[in-house]
Amino acid sequence: MSRIPKIVILGAGYGGVVTALRLQKSLNYNEADVTLVNKHDYHYITTSLHIPAAGTGNPDDSRVNITKLIDEFKIDFVKSTVTNINLEDKKITLEDGTLSYDYLVIGLGGEPETFGIPGLKENAMNIRSINSVRHIREHIEYQFAKYKREPERPELLTIVVGGAGFTGIEFLGELADRVPELCKEFDVDPGLVQIINIEAAPTALPGFDPELVEYAMRVLGDKGVTFKIATAIQECTTEGVTIAGGEFIKAGTVIWTGGIRGNHLLDEAGFETMRGRIKVDEFLRAPGHDNIFVLGDSSLVISPENRPYPPTAQIACQQGVVCSQNLIASIRGSELKTFTFVNKGVVASLGKGEAVGVVGTRKIKGNIAALMKKVIDNRYLFIIGGLPLVIKKGKIL
Repeated sequence: MSRIPKIVILGAGYGGVVTALRLQKSLNYNEADVTLVNKHDYHYITTSLHIPAAGTGNPDDSRVNITKLIDEFKIDFVKSTVTNINLEDKKITLEDGTLSYDYLVIGLGGEPETFGIPGLKENAMNIRSINSVRHIREHIEYQFAKYKREPERPELLTIVVGGAGFTGIEFLGELADRVPELCKEFDVDPGLVQIINIEAAPTALPGFDPELVEYAMRVLGDKGVTFKIATAIQECTTEGVTIAGGEFIKAGTVIWTGGIRGNHLLDEAGFETMRGRIKVDEFLRAPGHDNIFVLGDSSLVISPENRPYPPTAQIACQQGVVCSQNLIASIRGSELKTFTFVNKGVVASLGKGEAVGVVGTRKIKGNIAALMKKVIDNRYLFIIGGLPLVIKKGKIL
């Protein structure tokens, strides 16, 4: 290892950004060279992407310029796409160069999990990035405009959302709020618009409190969402979806929020994975690689109940804190810290003024939950950018 160890962080998602900022704050001068690699020059707030996707907010509100977050005298930022991870030579191949590392942090994010459903990857859109949500918003608007030219095709006004997890439910809330505006803008009869949510699991928001799930479905149902629960999508085409039982639903828009898997580069690098994710040890390291830490959607963390934790922003942020501590401990030869996830609660928005959540042991819903959602969002902005970022990007309570 060189005199000054090289730390390379792949991905500026929640885990990568928190790791970089903590290293920036805690490392001494010339204690390590830290490089952050990301395909875009901005960090995006994944938990708010459903808002611009529905058209109820601006995509720019969900992104933060990376150079506004980091101190470029302490963290080198490289805007590039990772194409290969060479474990034997400890090298990262980028689309326009290579980097060597002594310590590697993998936070490359995930990819849509299609579960082998034919046509889903090719014909459904995903809420995964700033560009993807721009595409969704513009596509939906185009379908409304197209219907005015082709009124014999009411299916253009049918929107199918696959998956009723957090992303799906939050998007449905925003979309239901957006539809009346679209109808007014394009002079469309609201009665012709269909929003259909299809979920293979026996309930929406799987694993969530049943009372809150019932409340969420009632709120969204009142807003015009039709649920098809315990119903799997069997195929997705350019014309719509076939669901269990053989029914075909014609739709101008199909959006898939039904799950994610790890980045394909992990499999290609030779890591042992489960659905593309690496089952990390108690210190967040890849098995057999004491110098490689894995965070966020790329990692698999098992709970005390022997079940995988869902890859949320909350767990990724906590991983970033522990990862930075363990990197510093590795460099200084001190004891590493065990990662223990502390669930501080979850809140799912249901559109304007509505949400459901659990904070501690308390169940909350309605306007109180909606306010708590804003508090959570603002808290993250404060963590990465302080009060100036909260003022610039935050949601006013």
